[in-house]
Amino acid sequence: MESQKKFEKSFSIEFFPPKSEEARDRLHRVRDKLITLNPHYVSVTFGAGGSTQQGTVETVQDMLNAGLDAAPHLSCITSSKEDIRELVNNYRDMGVKRIVALRGDVPSGMRGPSGEFRYANELVEFLRSEYGDTFHLEVGAYPEFHPQAPSASADIDNFARKVKAGADVAITQYFFNADAYYRFIEQLEKRGVDIPVIPGIMPIINWEQLKRFSGMCGADLPRWLSWRAEELADKDDKEGLQAFGHEVVGTMAEELLAQGAPGIHFYSMNQAKPTMKLWQDLGIRT
Repeated sequence: MESQKKFEKSFSIEFFPPKSEEARDRLHRVRDKLITLNPHYVSVTFGAGGSTQQGTVETVQDMLNAGLDAAPHLSCITSSKEDIRELVNNYRDMGVKRIVALRGDVPSGMRGPSGEFRYANELVEFLRSEYGDTFHLEVGAYPEFHPQAPSASADIDNFARKVKAGADVAITQYFFNADAYYRFIEQLEKRGVDIPVIPGIMPIINWEQLKRFSGMCGADLPRWLSWRAEELADKDDKEGLQAFGHEVVGTMAEELLAQGAPGIHFYSMNQAKPTMKLWQDLGIRT
């Protein structure tokens, strides 16, 4: 973890595009609450195969209009270079300074990449060649390893390629085992890979939803956590579940920061209270 201690800490919040007017109004209320935390920036997700592209653009514009530094997720798996160029030119004209560059999830029914990009490192390389240092480039990291990686070492190699291509910072998939993050950093240090790797933190709000997400992204749910959460969920004790989740996630985040993690990326799930409580209890000042 020594390599991470030298980096300035960054605290950011992730949102996803709303799918209805009601959801848009709710997101605006959430945004107005979370903006009071003064995050360094916010990110806005991008659906599989670009399925929420217009919603992402509109949400990024809303965040920019509110005075936030907004970073759109940019998925490349089904895109041509011209598709990416057109979209990024639009973001540049909007005043976007950051991009979260991702391969993206394979859309349902598709066996593999269908565009001009196969992997995120190719997208990073393209953005650097086309735009130089115009954008601060964030990439994804998987402390518990990408579920489609052929091996743990291959996943580290893939990450190293993204860094070599020009990534500035990495944001991890969420996890509930801090040791996975520490070991991931150790492996990067052995390879001489030296960029900030920001832990992504997921509040425990809805247990069934979290299990579904975790199954899709390969995030491990420790047995001790699952048993306790299942018990509370079976009792329909939403308040108890969220209190338990807050304690688990808050304790882990506090430990990560104490060990030298260069910040926290909060997966807000478009809700204000869980992120605000974690942020405030951690004593974050930006």
